[in-house]
Amino acid sequence: MAPSGNILAFQDTLHASRNIIAVAGAGLSAASGIPTFRGAGGIWRKYDAISLATPEGFAKSPSLVWQFYHYRREVALRAVPNKAHLALSAFSLSSLRNQIVPHSTFTLITQNVDGLKTVAASEQPDLIEMHGRLFDVQCTNKKCQYTLFDTTSPVCEALSGTEELVEHGTLDPEIDQSTLPRCSKCGDLARPGVVWFGEIPRHMKEIDKLVQKADLCLVIGTSSTVQPAASYAYEVQEQGGKVAVFNLERSEGDEEADYLFMGPCEETLSKALGLMVSDDGKVSVLKDIVEA
Repeated sequence: MAPSGNILAFQDTLHASRNIIAVAGAGLSAASGIPTFRGAGGIWRKYDAISLATPEGFAKSPSLVWQFYHYRREVALRAVPNKAHLALSAFSLSSLRNQIVPHSTFTLITQNVDGLKTVAASEQPDLIEMHGRLFDVQCTNKKCQYTLFDTTSPVCEALSGTEELVEHGTLDPEIDQSTLPRCSKCGDLARPGVVWFGEIPRHMKEIDKLVQKADLCLVIGTSSTVQPAASYAYEVQEQGGKVAVFNLERSEGDEEADYLFMGPCEETLSKALGLMVSDDGKVSVLKDIVEA
């Protein structure tokens, strides 16, 4: 049976759910100006993920990798949360969510590293950033591994202006490694504090427990091709739960979902959750208005 696009039927399912998770990907932040990866115009169509998002790629050319991540940091620093971020932030607040889904829990498991969901709400207890954070600067010395959250722009003077090279596809391999970001504790070379291809995502035990308990999984703005996140919706269905997909384009396995809402998630998600997000960032549910 094809997935349903009936929003009223989805809301019946939502109201009956008790343990809700959302699995978000790059499409969640697309409306905020953060490039996606695999869709039309996706960033991996322009750059080689193996050379820029693996430990091997960093070992071969930390200069190229840092230029790419400096570009992503600068883009994220200019970005602001969109209406999908604000809707999720509001829904994560138990005081508001329980007006829609009484006695429920909600956790957002995001593959994004841009930090926008964190920016969107002052109270954020139910957020798991499984692929790390773009603004973490992590020591490469295994005996140290100190990580500093650093939003300095530029992250180091040697990278100043190199985001323009990324825009034009002309990365500079000649930046002296000694001038790249260094660990503030031991002085060794630092790397972006994100999870690269071939590395183990963060908080896996916690995520597994949440997936095992979930009776509703919202899949938001993801191509569902990167494991293990791609399998979470399937696991929820296998244990009798429901799955709702919110995507701009068709994605891997979405024909198996219970509900499918095509279009920009900043437009479809809030309506499905029974929320209204105004242009000034206020989120309303029923008769109550809250700042997100």
